Amino acid sequence: MIRGLALALALALPAALARAAEPVTHKLWPGKAPGETKDLGAEKLTEPKKGQADVKRLGNVSEPTITVYAPPKEKASGTAVVVAPGGGYSILAIEHEGTDVCKWLNDLGVTAVLLKYRVPKREAQSPDNLAMVQDAQRAVALVRGMSKELGVDPNRVGMLGFSAGGHLTVCTALTQKRLYEKVDQADEAFGHRPNFCVLVYPAYLTDKGGALKPEFVVTKDSPPMFFAHSSDDPVTSEGSVALYLALTKNKVPAELHLYATGGHGYGMRKTPHPCASWPDRAGDWLKSRGLLEKAK
Repeated sequence: MIRGLALALALALPAALARAAEPVTHKLWPGKAPGETKDLGAEKLTEPKKGQADVKRLGNVSEPTITVYAPPKEKASGTAVVVAPGGGYSILAIEHEGTDVCKWLNDLGVTAVLLKYRVPKREAQSPDNLAMVQDAQRAVALVRGMSKELGVDPNRVGMLGFSAGGHLTVCTALTQKRLYEKVDQADEAFGHRPNFCVLVYPAYLTDKGGALKPEFVVTKDSPPMFFAHSSDDPVTSEGSVALYLALTKNKVPAELHLYATGGHGYGMRKTPHPCASWPDRAGDWLKSRGLLEKAK
């Protein structure tokens, strides 16, 4: 009996050691987030109703956070990715575009950082997603500030966003100016723009004529980007195409996967459409850029 127990423990130990640590949540701001004056009430996590898409919706977010999902140590590459769920800037699709994405990134050896940014949009702000961009800029700087603690390379901090979270990712990547006053050493020492981006059906990138909106200024110093979109997406794929073309015109590495079908909002869910393979293609892209190799 004792020998059997010892054998079971010996077999279980490597598996236990291989497991990633429990996720750790950090407040994004040392005090109140910038510009927060109104009480929206408690956060609300809404389960899907009968007949609705299977989406967990987190709303009324006033206290933004980052939650760090660390990969197993033997897999850790030293790359980190801030994950921005979609939700039309009204709610956060916190599971299939959030926690599930973090688990996938951990499997690749990437430190995943789930960004719980403020929603819904605040009144009378310019730009109208100012609160969200502030949160995203701060998240990137804070991850770099915690790089030693997290075991990541501050020059390998990317961002991945879905739908409105994709728009937020583009805003963070292409906005040169920090949109809040520096609050600590992380802000003083580190930049707020990601080193690379993964954009899955990003929204709100083009005007009515299909041209890239003028606020998105691409230069040769813009970060490399990966795109996945479906042609039948009601959130037009023209945005991904327009930004991809602007990047390649400026000789910025970019890769675009435009699928015939798949619609919108699939996230990490398996669907019968080819778009369900986007995580594999994104993983290939990260690998091709050396981001899954151990950081030196």
